[in-house]
Amino acid sequence: MSLRRQLVQWIPHLRRHARGLVLDRDLADDLVQETLLRALAREHRWRRGSNLRAWLFTLMHNLFVSDYRRRRRSPVVVLDEPPEQGSHADAGSDCSLRDVSRALERLPPAWREVLLLVSIEGLSYEETARVLGIPVGTVMSRLHRARRRLAECLEDKRPKLEVVHEKS
Repeated sequence: MSLRRQLVQWIPHLRRHARGLVLDRDLADDLVQETLLRALAREHRWRRGSNLRAWLFTLMHNLFVSDYRRRRRSPVVVLDEPPEQGSHADAGSDCSLRDVSRALERLPPAWREVLLLVSIEGLSYEETARVLGIPVGTVMSRLHRARRRLAECLEDKRPKLEVVHEKS
């Protein structure tokens, strides 16, 4: 199967990962498009039979990091957006999707990227290390810190239970 046909099957995965990285639907679509364009432009570098998913995530990571560095050097303009409709918490859950999204926004990008690759995309620690070009130990450390910080952020959203001691 040609690379072009194989790319199509990975678009939903790339979109999901990009949305988690940039936290904006339009910017995520731009990142996916740039990733696919880069993959097509560098088709000669892809080895048939190698892990296409890891290669695509590596391309996306490199684009994300380059864009992140460029944005840090330029002024940022933030526009208030109206809340999205339909993001209600499931009955019985303590945190809404919006709470999780806000907690993810608070994570440093490097931690968030590791968390998304391992927890959402299902990459192994070794695959994640290859994609990001970092040691496996760094993946494990960032993942641990991301999960801990995410839990702390979400813990703040849970209703506090008051302990009442009965008098005997």
